[in-house]
Amino acid sequence: MSAAREKADPLKSFAGVMAMTLLLEMIAVLLSIPVVANLGSGMDTWQGVLVGALALLLLLTCAVVRKPWGIWVAVGLQVVMIVCWVALPALGVLGLIFGLVWTILLWMRWDVAKRMAEGRLPSQRPTESDESAKSAESTED
Repeated sequence: MSAAREKADPLKSFAGVMAMTLLLEMIAVLLSIPVVANLGSGMDTWQGVLVGALALLLLLTCAVVRKPWGIWVAVGLQVVMIVCWVALPALGVLGLIFGLVWTILLWMRWDVAKRMAEGRLPSQRPTESDESAKSAESTED
């Protein structure tokens, strides 16, 4: 059991959290379609294509978020969404909201990486069974 605990990498779980955040963002972007259809120029214009392209890019980014450069692609999409405020204020608002979410996620990732480097994570602390195994090994010597 201790070997499995040593191999646990909490940063790998963040890739799943980031992928789910991208999926939620894609759903929110797709839910803006009625806003574009009623308030914008309609779905058959460049605004509709913009919404569809952003939703597709968010979905595709889920597949690459585990790569080292995947996080930067996701952050770049947040910047694109905020810049979309010029074309569609609804997308700009979504970009600001999810930009805040991504800021919190990246801060959490940084904090876990820092604690991991310092050896302060609960999974890095020795348990009683690890200590008893070490004491048993030292008595055998």
